[in-house]
Amino acid sequence: MTTLAQSLSISRSELMALVFSAAFGIFLIGMAGFAQADAAHNAAHDSRHAIAFPCH
Repeated sequence: MTTLAQSLSISRSELMALVFSAAFGIFLIGMAGFAQADAAHNAAHDSRHAIAFPCH
């Protein structure tokens, strides 16, 4: 019979993948949210409004 601690255990590679994915996602949202150049602004404009991030 497995315990709760054993069933919730996560391998080191899974943890690194989770950390990398979270950091990459935060980076992408940050870049789209704070882009200042017109080309970057226009490319990210619809996604900003889709996630309710103010850009004007």
